Amino acid sequence: MKTLADFDFETGEVLLLDKPLTWTSFDVVRKVKNALRIKKIGHAGTLDPLATGLLILCTGKKTKEIDLIQAQEKEYTGTFRLGETTPSFDLETAVDLVRPYAHLTDEEVAAATTQFTGLIQQTPPIFSAVKIDGKRAYELARNGQEAEIKPKTVDIKVFELTRIALPEVDFRVVCSKGTYIRSLARDFGVALGCGAHLTRLVRTRIGEYRVEDAFSLEDIEALRPPRAEGDRPARPERQRTAPNRAGLQYFAALQADALAAKEHEAHEAGETPAAAPGNAPE
Repeated sequence: MKTLADFDFETGEVLLLDKPLTWTSFDVVRKVKNALRIKKIGHAGTLDPLATGLLILCTGKKTKEIDLIQAQEKEYTGTFRLGETTPSFDLETAVDLVRPYAHLTDEEVAAATTQFTGLIQQTPPIFSAVKIDGKRAYELARNGQEAEIKPKTVDIKVFELTRIALPEVDFRVVCSKGTYIRSLARDFGVALGCGAHLTRLVRTRIGEYRVEDAFSLEDIEALRPPRAEGDRPARPERQRTAPNRAGLQYFAALQADALAAKEHEAHEAGETPAAAPGNAPE
């Protein structure tokens, strides 16, 4: 396996990265471009901020292969939560409807997957990059505007449940380009009559490219060339989680609640939680 030091990014390379949670795909492209000082670079298939996993970057002459790579089948794993729906079909927005799910059997839940395999009609989420009259759908959604998105045909080759622990179910999906796993979560919940939304998503494969072979952003940072004497210093790194810009207010609130709960448990147990950076005790 090639190491990063063996890559010739300016001539052209296909670079596999494991995208961190809350980063946009564009954030990753910009980070790699600046760190390695690459002139020509692009990604082959967007991952949502709340998804992690395989993001393929092409540099130099390899950018001509982006469309070919994007057209290959994708594989995802993740988790749906039954009994709750959100406007974005994931954790980007708050729960807007709660329905009972406890009456469902494991057999009923597993059987519902069969109607979502093969060629199916799927409507993309309003919180998506689909263009409506020249604007991205998510821009309209975040401004409270309504818009109609037309359904499209997608091919889901595999949809299997790998764990059922209601209200959560884990899944593996192999699908065609253009499939929205968030929409699959919504439709799966509708089929079960209880609603559902996506709480975790990992892209594990695109064609023959696998996340197991991907580099981390820390690997990229370690390869950053030294700054020449006289070069102006780099601008401070943008905070990794930017909920206001990325539209992740609800997710950020969930994380804050989880941290507060852990601190409360530590206090009840008589433990002292670690001080946050910049707030060390004097």
